[in-house]
Amino acid sequence: MGVPVLRARGGAGSTPWLPLGRTWLGALAAGGLHAVALSPWVHALAGWMPAVLQTLALACLAWLLAPRRPARQVALLTWLYGTVWLVGATGWMFVSLHRYGGLPAWLSALAVGLLCAALSLYLGAAGWLWARGRTGHSLVDAAAWGGAWLLAEWARAVVFTGFPWGASGYGLVDTPLAGLAPWVGVYGLGAVWAGGVTAVVWSFGPGGRGGLRLAGVAVAAGGLLVAWAMGRVSFTEPVGEPLSVTLLQSNVPQDEKFAVERQGAMLHWHAQQLVSARTALVVAPETAIPLLPSQLPEGYWPSLVASFPRAGTRQALVGVPLGDFEQGYTNSVVGLGGVESPYRYDKHHLVPFGEFIPWGFRWFVRMMNMPLGDFTRGPLVAPSFAVRDQRVAPTVCYEDLFGEELAARFGVPAEAPTLLANVSNLAWFGESVAIHQHLQIARMRSLEFQLPTLRATNTGATVVIDHRGQVTARLPANTRGVLEAHVQGMQGVTPFAWWAARAGLWPAFALALLLVLRRGRPRH
Repeated sequence: MGVPVLRARGGAGSTPWLPLGRTWLGALAAGGLHAVALSPWVHALAGWMPAVLQTLALACLAWLLAPRRPARQVALLTWLYGTVWLVGATGWMFVSLHRYGGLPAWLSALAVGLLCAALSLYLGAAGWLWARGRTGHSLVDAAAWGGAWLLAEWARAVVFTGFPWGASGYGLVDTPLAGLAPWVGVYGLGAVWAGGVTAVVWSFGPGGRGGLRLAGVAVAAGGLLVAWAMGRVSFTEPVGEPLSVTLLQSNVPQDEKFAVERQGAMLHWHAQQLVSARTALVVAPETAIPLLPSQLPEGYWPSLVASFPRAGTRQALVGVPLGDFEQGYTNSVVGLGGVESPYRYDKHHLVPFGEFIPWGFRWFVRMMNMPLGDFTRGPLVAPSFAVRDQRVAPTVCYEDLFGEELAARFGVPAEAPTLLANVSNLAWFGESVAIHQHLQIARMRSLEFQLPTLRATNTGATVVIDHRGQVTARLPANTRGVLEAHVQGMQGVTPFAWWAARAGLWPAFALALLLVLRRGRPRH
């Protein structure tokens, strides 16, 4: 019988460039729908709503790609789709560039747009490569499209230190497909979704017949069922007693964080909350203390350290910059109390422009009125902070996006984390969608590793997430407050943690490349 073939009207290879309204504008509209899916207001309607809109967006793109088109046209369509999608995913950067960086509104908008257009070149290039090797076998080509999608998201996560914000898998965190996360990670999840949606759309498109349509329905239903079943498999198990925690959310406006006249009240509030907490662990946000210990008021830092005696019953994780001019400066988290006191974690994956200046862009940084500079990277494989019978793995803000780097800490199972802790400061981006999107990212990390996550942030989202990726306690965003909760640590290593600890994202890249480059004799 062979594999069913999907042909465009007029025969494969004969589709001309279609009118602007049916191709270019269609790709722009589909990308816009994907951007809307990233909104917290959409998520507030229903947890599954972002996935529905995101799937509709990709379905529109798949419909445009169903006819056999020239590779250059596919590259243009996918690039347009990706550009609009990423503007929705990263448009919050406008706030930091304009409000806090002092750039004119037009220049800030242009900078965001150019960045998104540049990052979307990966999707355009992957689309071009896919179209060049298209076989005419619909299900084979749909699988290859999933591989091309993975290549594009892999490139965005890796090339030039990576900027993977808004990856498609994060929109699926409240769907049965999320059960694949501990197996294949967020990019593998996105690839399965992209290939599956495309296969279903094509089965009902022009040239689709009864058997092919039945196969499309089977792909959708079977895929969701398999993913749900895979998500029921537990690779981690409870360890020790539930840990009592206190998470601080200081809600300090970014334009006041480094203002000398405002720092006294902020330092006092953090010290008061840290010292008065009676839980086993208290966590303060990224740069909760925005000055080097040597720059703090006399006695402040020694007094704070003394409040958490070595091997005491209470411990703390506090965001603070460390270092000096000779050794370099780090964005760090200091652990106080416990047998390891003082513990130190230095941020490994730095933010381009914010924490290091890419080569050739110092002129751009000079245009902004921001306290930016070059920080020193910490080690990739960092030890955990021991809190009673738990091993807490800190991350600082942006590096929570890189699950494959966090996986490096799972190479030795006996030393692997049992609890994740992210400290962040998203005040740079105001009351934007960044807070909601970063929460979805943290939930995906919990799914990938089947570990709970603590998040202590300046403006939100300060939450406790369980090992199934569900938020169990939270503070309202953009308010000052203290969150007390209990969290159960988990021990074990998921398949994703196992293979990513040993090879990073390279296995996923190799599989995707194999799918995309597979050649078959086109059928006409």
